[in-house]
Amino acid sequence: MILRHLVSVGLGPRVSSPVTRGPLVEMTRSASSDMSEFRKVFSKARHIAIITGAGVSAESGVPTFRGAAGYWRKWQSQDIATPEAFFRNPSLVWEFYHYRREVMLSKEPNTAHLAIAECEARLRKQGRSVVVITQVIDDLHRQAGSRHVLKIHGSLFETRCVSCGHVAVNQGSPICAALEGKGSPDPDTSDAKIPPEKLPRCEKSDCNGLLRPNVTWFGETLDSHVLTKVETVLDTCDLCLVVGTSSIVYPAAMFAPQVASRGVPVAEFNIGTTSETTRFTYHFQGPCGATLPLALARHESEVV
Repeated sequence: MILRHLVSVGLGPRVSSPVTRGPLVEMTRSASSDMSEFRKVFSKARHIAIITGAGVSAESGVPTFRGAAGYWRKWQSQDIATPEAFFRNPSLVWEFYHYRREVMLSKEPNTAHLAIAECEARLRKQGRSVVVITQVIDDLHRQAGSRHVLKIHGSLFETRCVSCGHVAVNQGSPICAALEGKGSPDPDTSDAKIPPEKLPRCEKSDCNGLLRPNVTWFGETLDSHVLTKVETVLDTCDLCLVVGTSSIVYPAAMFAPQVASRGVPVAEFNIGTTSETTRFTYHFQGPCGATLPLALARHESEVV
């Protein structure tokens, strides 16, 4: 399958250049914006996959660090979110992630997050399933109440020890004393230059190794265990929603087309069209926080 191939060749998580789609190539068509038609399909779906991207978090005020305005100080994320950057300057990388953690701790789920979580809880009682496959590394889906979330790029609120590999949830603010008050995005801010021994360290008594954010950086492969779960969801879903994603970041950009190639309805919810819009059955344009609650609300056919 496609996802297993991507793991085997070591494709990183944020490649935006085109790739050969092979069997996924199909005739393009105009996507429908008929909400009543979508609602009929939704009412019959038993296993729903929802793929979410940065656009959902952006509606909660979360910076995307993409495009012309996506700078932290003088760097874009692809300059600093790499293993090489962490090896050269772990203090700078931790400042960047400390800033992002602090920003996230001030944000709340929006109506799109809440609609997804409410839909999952409601359909669970009917013996139906909703699984979120997300490209974002924040905690907003969980905060909204979603239980089944597959984070393909990791979590901003988890750490991984570079020495022993131990992964732990960490929502501390600040994550360590030396980072308190650090991480300003102002381009005139001086780097903190925190010594490695004062950066976040492994709490296992026999280790004390340097910690890193448990996220997938540019140039790193995605977690094969998570991808296996993702592929199972994509292979078994009978409805797929693509929410707030540009559909240009691979391999996630291949997820929905893979589902569409099976003849399964795919609905795209985004502020605008994307390069994949014509491959999908439905397209609903506008803020996800406005369109998604309508799409996922209780259908009249549902048993209360």
